[in-house]
Amino acid sequence: EALSRTGDAALVARAELTRCALRVASLALAPCVGFEALRADAPPAERAYAGYLAARSTPADAALLPPQHRAVAAGLGDAAAVRAIADPVARLVAAGVLMQSGRASPEVLQLAVDTASAQGWRRPLVAWLGVQLRRAEEAGATEEAQRLRRRQALVLGEQ
Repeated sequence: EALSRTGDAALVARAELTRCALRVASLALAPCVGFEALRADAPPAERAYAGYLAARSTPADAALLPPQHRAVAAGLGDAAAVRAIADPVARLVAAGVLMQSGRASPEVLQLAVDTASAQGWRRPLVAWLGVQLRRAEEAGATEEAQRLRRRQALVLGEQ
């Protein structure tokens, strides 16, 4: 609300995108409604980032993105591209974008788990462990699924 008092659509759009990026990092994948209300007045870089967060970026958008996200946006989104991102929040955002686009490999999932764990970030850690758990269950990997359930319980303080 305080930002909107500035009348600076670009600033408010950037703040909304930051909020949406944090949700993507935690796999709370939903439309970025706050940004959409500002899209018409947002600069091209913010519109490109919104497309990236929604896993709908184009190759032309990649050049407008922050450098750490360009490889993933350009379709070079393998685990090496995610691993190369130094900032832990940006790394989780990139992993979330890959998850949303259906391109998150088991290695990307592990990178996301390791990143959230190293930072002590409960919400994203539980979310990423949940994805690993679902994949283990779908693969019939019972022991792995049990291990992941125990780890989730530990993170949630249920153990």
